[in-house]
Amino acid sequence: MAYPQELINEVLDYLDSGHSVREAERRFGVGHESAARWRRLRDGNLRANRPHPVKYPQDTVRLALGLAYGGHGFGLDEVAVMVGVSAPTISNWKRRYVEGGHMDIPEIDLGEIKHLSPDGRARMTDEELEEYIHKLELKAAVLEGTVKVLKAEGIDDLSNDEKAAIVDALPAGFTVTEALPEVGLSSSSYYYCKAKPERPDRYGRARAAIREEFALVGGKRGYRYIRQRLREREDPIVVSGKTVRRLMAEEGCRVSYAKKRRSYSSYAGEISAAPDNLVARDFHAEAPNEKWLTDITQFSIPAGKVYLSPVIDCFDGMPVAWSIGESPNAELANSMLEEACGQLADGEHPVCHSDRGCHYRWPGWIGICAERGIVRSMSRKGCSPDNSACEGFFGRLKNEFFYDRDWEGVTTEDFIGQLEQYMRYYRDERIKESLGWMSPMQYRKSLGLAA
Repeated sequence: MAYPQELINEVLDYLDSGHSVREAERRFGVGHESAARWRRLRDGNLRANRPHPVKYPQDTVRLALGLAYGGHGFGLDEVAVMVGVSAPTISNWKRRYVEGGHMDIPEIDLGEIKHLSPDGRARMTDEELEEYIHKLELKAAVLEGTVKVLKAEGIDDLSNDEKAAIVDALPAGFTVTEALPEVGLSSSSYYYCKAKPERPDRYGRARAAIREEFALVGGKRGYRYIRQRLREREDPIVVSGKTVRRLMAEEGCRVSYAKKRRSYSSYAGEISAAPDNLVARDFHAEAPNEKWLTDITQFSIPAGKVYLSPVIDCFDGMPVAWSIGESPNAELANSMLEEACGQLADGEHPVCHSDRGCHYRWPGWIGICAERGIVRSMSRKGCSPDNSACEGFFGRLKNEFFYDRDWEGVTTEDFIGQLEQYMRYYRDERIKESLGWMSPMQYRKSLGLAA
């Protein structure tokens, strides 16, 4: 498919600004491979179509071709065993080099390769046999080192760094000079890899900034948030999300997501008729106060238990109102709903979705909804995915505020104060990628929906 040059230029400008090819794929609808190819072509890094460079020494190629196709009577499989390469590789060499006119079939003197057969090895002198055994030991040591590196790295292809590591891992009886051809690494590349640790880290400034930003949020935000904060610094650092994720892992900046069982349930049986599920897992809204979600979650600390009851707006995830207390009673839910209704404009009658907890089926809650024109909606019995957006809010809240912290010595009153502070932070300051890296309140102000 041919793309217009204007689109290609836009994609290249987007990549130059620090975005990844995957982000370009989502933004412009082009394949990430095409985007990467355009950049390589522009930078002169796109190689012309040519035969893949042979990784084996040239002497090995000539020996294999001469034995296989020089009329000596060896079969292709036999030659493969003799020179230590696969039969398809030898066939590819013939197609690329012999049939391509780049090399004639070499003439091989079998007297020079007598060690390739058992009879030949029997006629070798002690010095020749010792040298032959030494080469076999070298090959075995290289293979053993290769296996160790592959197991440690979990990869299939060896980079130059890994080949250099294999050479360094060889026993003392082998020299670097004789080992390099066996791993397919030139001496210049080997010593370049050895000198790498002495060169300055190109991501040194990014690493320091990542550690700083990660510490500022208490280690509770992921790589997308950190990447955005790096770009918003006074001296911006523009790196891709993939690089930020790798650097965070290398620096030990891992977000801990504790898995906790939900020990509190407000379900008390079918105490009144349940309304239909009007939301039907569609947690999107075109405007504020169209769809609300609510639930109650529990926090257990050494000093006791604390309960949070919020109303979450599906428009932007804003906690419209909330109440916090030490008992999951009707007053906790009703006071929160009254506060949320106090922010409604004339003519606004949102759908308020909840689970089948008893708080939302008692006369007090039903009376507030009827008086304020709130349309009730309920999940199916025992089906938490029907209110998954609210559950997701609780998950983010607990990962960032509650889990992986020592609450020993904190009273329930102090805890309630800290939770209140976090809820205000979530509403007014916590930026979200889905809102263009603005908080819910900032987003509404940008749209003229809040003063």
